[in-house]
Amino acid sequence: MPHETILTESRDRVGIIRLNRPHKLNAWNATMSGEIVEQITHWNDDPSIGAILMTGEGRAFCAGADIDGFAERVRTNTQQGGGETIRRGGASLTHFLRSSKPTVAAINGYAVGVGLTMILPFDVRIASKNALLSIRFIKMGLMPELGSTRLLANLIGLGPATDMCLTGRMVPADEALAMGLVTAVTEPEDLETVAMEKATEIANNPTQAVMMIKELLSRNPMDADLEAVMERENIRDQIARRLPDHREAVEAFKEKRKPNFN
Repeated sequence: MPHETILTESRDRVGIIRLNRPHKLNAWNATMSGEIVEQITHWNDDPSIGAILMTGEGRAFCAGADIDGFAERVRTNTQQGGGETIRRGGASLTHFLRSSKPTVAAINGYAVGVGLTMILPFDVRIASKNALLSIRFIKMGLMPELGSTRLLANLIGLGPATDMCLTGRMVPADEALAMGLVTAVTEPEDLETVAMEKATEIANNPTQAVMMIKELLSRNPMDADLEAVMERENIRDQIARRLPDHREAVEAFKEKRKPNFN
């Protein structure tokens, strides 16, 4: 099905999403969000796909939310008796991404505002040397969203996260690597190759075991009860021991060959 705001393709076991509003620096809108979720949902249900890579067309990854709708929202919210309904939650995209098949972000340029917060739940973030990252909400008088005040602090520590949130400053790729916000920095022309290699490496691992590890990494780091942490690990390990991929790994080791998972 053709999309309005994204381009999609698959290579071997990797599904690729390209944010495709380059004339607006891939500014996020509701249509883009819906299309991303729709496509990832499709690949989550497709056993031939083991990982998902996202990047941007043009010179930006995603330069934040499309500001066109802000003026009308400001007008409505300042009317007496008017305005948006105050909602609780709103982080369904974060929960969705944390429970999806593994995701890799190839940050090819600006990743600002929601362009950064939407990839904090990703499993791997790789940046071009040209990338600039900013949790820029304070510059619009707004709050960081999608659970980013916790996810960012978990990734880089409370001090650097506080600095980023309260200043809204642009963080260059090398600094993002030093603080742990991204796991690698590449030359611009090498970004997609390096990101694809990482996504392919993950995709070719046993998907069922990968998904259980993702669940453990989502729940266990914030649980102070070490016994509960180990119990979750033990239960999922007992499940993994009974899966065909474990048997294939053992047979491949004995036969001195690479395993053929999935």
